[in-house]
Amino acid sequence: MMTELPLEQVRTLLAVVDEGTFDAAAAALHVTPSAVSQRIKALEQRTGRVLLQRTRPVRPTDSGAVLVRFARQLARLERDAFGELGLAGGGEPTRVSVAVNADSLATWFLPALTRVAGLCYELHREDEDHTAALLREGLVMAAVTSSPDPVPGCTVRVLGRMRYLPVASPGFAATHLEGQPLAEALPRAPVVVFDRKDDFQDGFVRRLGRGSAGPLRHLVPTSEGFLDAVAAGLGWGMVPETQALPLLERGRLTEIAPGEWTDVTLHWQQWKLDSPALAALADAVTATAAEALRR
Repeated sequence: MMTELPLEQVRTLLAVVDEGTFDAAAAALHVTPSAVSQRIKALEQRTGRVLLQRTRPVRPTDSGAVLVRFARQLARLERDAFGELGLAGGGEPTRVSVAVNADSLATWFLPALTRVAGLCYELHREDEDHTAALLREGLVMAAVTSSPDPVPGCTVRVLGRMRYLPVASPGFAATHLEGQPLAEALPRAPVVVFDRKDDFQDGFVRRLGRGSAGPLRHLVPTSEGFLDAVAAGLGWGMVPETQALPLLERGRLTEIAPGEWTDVTLHWQQWKLDSPALAALADAVTATAAEALRR
């Protein structure tokens, strides 16, 4: 019966995942590769599970990801304790890793970070439908996500709704959309998408009762670039309301379906840790979202 997880072995697992190979982990830990291999083998025997995929770079299995997340949380608590005790290492900036979608990053999220002094941020940009996966893998401590279901070991709170408007440049709308029902025009018209995982525009077309957006797709993987591509007339797209409104007012964009929009409810998920840094950031993000997002 397993009664405890040897911390030396857990920290070694984390080092292997972060460094990518057993040899690199050995160098980082100042031990031999044989010692690293023995610790991982002992931990796998103790848990009764395979924890690593022996690929290059090494990747954790689902069971390994649970222990990697535990190791990162342990390191976070250790640094917080050092800081509160004034011990060596406590004076270093507190690093917080967060996964956030590109549209939030480009519109409302960055001001939240300025509300908390003394933190060092490591931001991971990912689609809001996939940021929770980074939490599950232990790669980040918190995430802006569309999922209301908490990742194991995490808490979740609602931030608000981000509204997207279907828009295009006036010239594009005149060329590709006018004179025919929108439900028939959109499946044939050029469209701008964020990346190959982006089915946001397809979802809007399905709401109109027709299959999906057109086959001519421009992939533009930045929020600002996406907006510029739509305004330039490359295609139509779903643009965050806060980005679209100034261009709508100046006549550079037009709503192709007035009165229609798509709302995405965003959530904040974070590790269940008694960490002052995470608590302060969560309060700042929640306050900023309350000002910027729809309730």
